[in-house]
Amino acid sequence: MAGGETEGLSLQNTPTWIVALVCSVIVIISLFVERLLHYLGKFLKKKNQKPLFDALLKVKEELMLLGFISLLLVVFQGALQKICVSGDILKHMLPCKRNTETVSEHFVVGGRRSLLSSGGADSDYCVKKGKFPLLSVEAIHDLHIFIFVLAITHVVFSVITMLLGSMKIRQWKKWEDSIQTNNTGSSGQGITHVHQLEFVRKRFRRFGVDWPILTWVHSFFKQFFGSLTKSDYETMRLGFIMTHCKGNPKFNFHKYMVRALEADFKKVVGISWYLWIFVIVFMLLNVHGWHAYFWLSFVPLIVLLAVGTKLEQVISQLAQEVAEKHSAIEGDLVVSPSDDHFWFHRPQIILLLIHFILFQNAFEVAFFFWILTTFSFNSCIMGSIGYVIPRLVIVVFVQLVCSYSTLPLYAIVSHMGTSFKKSIFDENVQEGLAGWAKKAKRKKGHSTENTVSNRGGSTTNGGSTINGSPTSVMLHNMVSHHDPSFMEEGRQLEEEQRA
Repeated sequence: MAGGETEGLSLQNTPTWIVALVCSVIVIISLFVERLLHYLGKFLKKKNQKPLFDALLKVKEELMLLGFISLLLVVFQGALQKICVSGDILKHMLPCKRNTETVSEHFVVGGRRSLLSSGGADSDYCVKKGKFPLLSVEAIHDLHIFIFVLAITHVVFSVITMLLGSMKIRQWKKWEDSIQTNNTGSSGQGITHVHQLEFVRKRFRRFGVDWPILTWVHSFFKQFFGSLTKSDYETMRLGFIMTHCKGNPKFNFHKYMVRALEADFKKVVGISWYLWIFVIVFMLLNVHGWHAYFWLSFVPLIVLLAVGTKLEQVISQLAQEVAEKHSAIEGDLVVSPSDDHFWFHRPQIILLLIHFILFQNAFEVAFFFWILTTFSFNSCIMGSIGYVIPRLVIVVFVQLVCSYSTLPLYAIVSHMGTSFKKSIFDENVQEGLAGWAKKAKRKKGHSTENTVSNRGGSTTNGGSTINGSPTSVMLHNMVSHHDPSFMEEGRQLEEEQRA
């Protein structure tokens, strides 16, 4: 056959051994990845790492979404080839400066040229009308690869950030062990001047009262050097315990903090719908001469610095509150966690911003490697080296600061809000509370009155009967009122479950 004839061979004219060979390779690779994820899930379940197992399920969902996107691209490829547009439309908002050759001869896609005839009969459909396909087959293929690379890069970078951040957080375990060893169950009774306390001395700045902007400047630089000290950890730990589980001074705050971070990782590893919107907007702005990707690379950097500064500022505010309200204290220093310290009184906003930072950073890396492998380093989409190098430097900086400073700070400062997280209980207790809450909501509609029966020692709420044991009453109160005062009973339930 001539070269032009072999270029467009259909499946019916392709040797069967080639089809079988290609299918075999694809199936083997797919099964290998599937088995790898399966055994990783079994390993996490064996180690009782349910939050990380849930994150793995989230990764599988993302892969399933990618598969569906790939299927849609393949299915609608022919339809896109039959959407014909005039040549004038293709002259606007191009990622590269158009060649001197006319559009009727070639498509210019990212600096590479592909003949219209390479699209097959579908491309000829528009050519016969003197127009051009909305999107060429080659462009669809490149877009397909970019979406896949972006999703995989985001998952990999999230895992790397989590691992590096966890390494930093686990260094604090020695502080927890020291507190547990030296904790006698009773606080000191001596009177101490507030400004003699290490936490207040290092965190409170008198000039910050009259000039708050200076406190923010101090917090900005603090995130890079000694972002968290032992006195910070001890003070915030005690403030959390005295607020949410006062009856258990030996509460393992570090273990709770790690469990909560692992649960949050499930949210971070996914790609939410609003992140896909960002991708579409960024691709729209990739116009030649705008250098949009260079300027957009500063967005995660600015957000990262703002988040790190805010987390440090929360700690400083805790110290300032104590210094302004007391001149001297008796016993241990106890701070008061509150949602008022966070933006819009919502600590969870910090997690959403960290999610955005990680995704944006992964987007920069995915875009760079996609251009590098699909086109070339000298491609017009890549831009000049003066724009590429600063972007790569920003990516590395953001990754390191987020892993070793921002994420560890979030892990502890996020608990300085008004509420506690369900990770305060072990998994078996969480499942019991969740099941109890569903049952209570299901029964609530049957009755609007709460009746307490002394006969048989049972409590009735909305038609649901609960044993009169202290554990069951605690569950009832937590589900109905969400009252933190029942935290100690919850801890007792946890101990019973372990036994």
